[in-house]
Amino acid sequence: MTDRAFAVVRQGPLTTVQDLGRGGHAHLGVARSGALDRPALRLANRLVGNAEGDAALETTLGGCAVRPRRAVTVAVTGAPCAVTVAGRPAAWGAPVRVPAGAVLDIGPAVSGVRSYVAFGGGIAVRPVLGSRATDLLSGLGPAPLGDGAVVVLGRPAGRAAWLDGVPAPAPPDELVLRIRLGPRDDWFTPAALRTLTTAVYRVSSASNRIGLRTQGPPLERAVPAELPSEGLVDGAVQVPPDGCPLVFLADRPTTGGYPVVAVVAGRDLAAAAQAAPGTPVRFVPGRERVPGRR
Repeated sequence: MTDRAFAVVRQGPLTTVQDLGRGGHAHLGVARSGALDRPALRLANRLVGNAEGDAALETTLGGCAVRPRRAVTVAVTGAPCAVTVAGRPAAWGAPVRVPAGAVLDIGPAVSGVRSYVAFGGGIAVRPVLGSRATDLLSGLGPAPLGDGAVVVLGRPAGRAAWLDGVPAPAPPDELVLRIRLGPRDDWFTPAALRTLTTAVYRVSSASNRIGLRTQGPPLERAVPAELPSEGLVDGAVQVPPDGCPLVFLADRPTTGGYPVVAVVAGRDLAAAAQAAPGTPVRFVPGRERVPGRR
């Protein structure tokens, strides 16, 4: 087996391989998937000289640890965390050289949820539908990493980028999500729409890569009928039977049967990916609504 690889020493709560996803396959029932915090993935790849869309690791809350078989340059971005190499402190948000056989440990997130670990040359697992991303809902892509797994790396093509400071936003103390109402806002009472845009919700611990679940005042339906399944997009705010808004993320289903009251602006989804359980959430309306059938 090639020595251009690393072995997983500590898998963490959930560590997956992610790139920028497999867009363009919704008609096959396949969501985009890919990194939830796409700017963080792009930055990590730039720091080690990779193309922005190369595959890297996405950790969740508890980090992970790996042991490369040969020396490799790595960078950690996203949720701030302690980084050590062979037990010694190393930089977060900068290129770090890891010798062959040394353990690279990505500690638990100090704030935020997901950290990104890029390796010079990228992760070279077999692509599926043009992407190496793990999709937890469909099962496409490599399985989440387990202890002892060996992951193959590609050959470095660029040089590491040294920066004086990392232009990365801090995880939010309060998550503000800009929304456009629709396409099914007419399925809710006027009072429910006021509640959606004025109440403070909180991120639920049941959130995952499929969606950010919230806890707070339920939204009252004006139309009690069943809704035939309709297409879903990233950021769709669906309202399940408990009445609490659910914001769909990268591993979402491509169709759903509960009404979508609004859609979150795409530029706000990276912050949603870093909002830890308990974080306050506010939905702020825009001037337009999402077109839909009436």
